[in-house]
Amino acid sequence: MSHTLPRLLIIDDDESVLLAARIALRNHFGAIDTLPSASGLFDNPDRESYDVVLLDMNFTAGSTSGAEGLAILQQLKVLFPTSRIVLMTAYGDIALAVKAMKNGAFDFVVKPWNNDALEAIVLAAARQPGLPPFEKAAHEPVVLPVGLASPAMRQVELLIEKGAPTDANILITGESGTGKGVIAQAIHQLSARKGAPLVHVDLGAVAPTLFESELFGHEKGAFTDAHSKKPGRIEMAAGGTLFLDEIGNLPPALQHKLLTTLQSRSITRLGSNKPTPVDFRLVCATNTNLRKKTDLKEFREDLYFRINTITIDLPPLRERVEEIPVLANHFIDHYSNLYKKPKLHPSQQFLRSLASYDWPGNIRELQHVIERAVILAETDTLTECNLHLQDSAAATGSTTDGLSLESLEREAIRQALLRNNGNLTQAARELGLGRTTLYRKMERYGL
Repeated sequence: MSHTLPRLLIIDDDESVLLAARIALRNHFGAIDTLPSASGLFDNPDRESYDVVLLDMNFTAGSTSGAEGLAILQQLKVLFPTSRIVLMTAYGDIALAVKAMKNGAFDFVVKPWNNDALEAIVLAAARQPGLPPFEKAAHEPVVLPVGLASPAMRQVELLIEKGAPTDANILITGESGTGKGVIAQAIHQLSARKGAPLVHVDLGAVAPTLFESELFGHEKGAFTDAHSKKPGRIEMAAGGTLFLDEIGNLPPALQHKLLTTLQSRSITRLGSNKPTPVDFRLVCATNTNLRKKTDLKEFREDLYFRINTITIDLPPLRERVEEIPVLANHFIDHYSNLYKKPKLHPSQQFLRSLASYDWPGNIRELQHVIERAVILAETDTLTECNLHLQDSAAATGSTTDGLSLESLEREAIRQALLRNNGNLTQAARELGLGRTTLYRKMERYGL
């Protein structure tokens, strides 16, 4: 017999939390599986057990009671009787922590966590005496999590692990829909700035005339509609992280101004001559080839080198096929709940079809395809006929029965607005969109 590292399961519906926790703990466990919900576990009672389970306490949007986590805790105690279960929540509640401990939890951690504290609690659970030792046969392989740590993503995880704790500027590259926003969130959560804001600016959704005001703010009277002074997004990110999505869309004049800001660590609002000191960490993302844009003089070379101290190239979904089943199940659960559908199960044929498709729209396209399949499902089993993955149809966003992905997105936005009584902030949060992106889509769909 030989000693091997223990096995860890992390369950949380926030992809950035899963990635951040996985990276923080990866050196201490032989295998780490991550799941966006616990439902799949109970459908497979023969699944191999875990030494430690790190479990979120709230899975429904807006829920803060911890009741879901406590219920899953009881189920996990039956499914994995020897596992130590550590609960985590974004809402620090001592009474809830005590209740969780009385119900069999090993310990309790509050998000956003301190990495040292997280490691101490989880490793203490892994070393808990009086339970079966972590010894396995020498020939038993360490099982890597299927669909959650594809070979193409291991280099990404390594770069996040090394770069996130620093203040280095990071550039995330990759095709549209590959999850660059999730990576930015994970970087922020693993940094020393995690207790401060992560300010996301989608430069692809900002009107050209508003770029400067949006980023740098303005003083009262700076332009016709400037009825009061307003801080820009850079100021709002003070102490935290500024995430500039689609940085390639930044106009040349503002590229110079951003470069000056990065060099001087100060900003000047529109209508003012007074610089204001700012302390922020910059993370950028792009789906374009910035190196080529610098060669064409469309993007400043000095700014390009300033923003890419570390470059993380996110592979397309077609190079991460192992992740498709887990992502599909996550979206199936999400949209089944959203559209009040009974629990749906993907058939093996359904999953094989997903794995064989090229996914030009990456994870975002997969999300829309699953949403459509859930909406049109007439039984509790999803089959290949629910997909309509013809290359020409899927690539253009149309389907053989006339129901387009655009119409589904429009209906999803309309329903979210109705459910939230027109509250755009809540609707955007439910849909996983930024407010500016939601505005743009509402204008596009005439909502």
